Amino acid sequence: MEDFGRAVADFVRDHQAWAAPIVLLLAFGESLAFISLLIPAWGALVAIGALIGATGISFWPVWLAGGIGAALGDWVSYWFGYRYKDRVAQMWPLSRYPELLPRGEAFVRDWGVPSIFIGRFFGPLRASVPLAAGIFEMPYMVFQVANFVSALVWSAVLLLFGDVIGRIIEWLWRTV
Repeated sequence: MEDFGRAVADFVRDHQAWAAPIVLLLAFGESLAFISLLIPAWGALVAIGALIGATGISFWPVWLAGGIGAALGDWVSYWFGYRYKDRVAQMWPLSRYPELLPRGEAFVRDWGVPSIFIGRFFGPLRASVPLAAGIFEMPYMVFQVANFVSALVWSAVLLLFGDVIGRIIEWLWRTV
């Protein structure tokens, strides 16, 4: 997976105009229940964040693209859970991770709306919380407000984390 993140970051460095669409797709995949289990894209998003300060890529469109992509991924996951309810657990790849959905269910039941915010920042929960919210019919508008706000916060955190790490590495490189 390290090679994947590095390849994506190299492509974005060489083709900066593609930064926002690539971040949108990566955030969508990272937030989509089934895809996020197979291809964790958060490392590539942090690497792209590191490029923001180093290459002059504009933060705002990349941040907005990341937030929209993440929110759309969770939206699809919520819909999928709402539509297919109990059958979701038997579908691949979730059938390979039988503990994931019950953990998401317990988390949503215990935490309610804050589970959307908290779950966004923890890998396995990120994949299962929106599904569980759909399965257990969290009110649609409540879910969407929490979804979009948390997606924008998540996108900013990942990209800014990468930017800060990139600046520290650049400073160390010049200093040492």
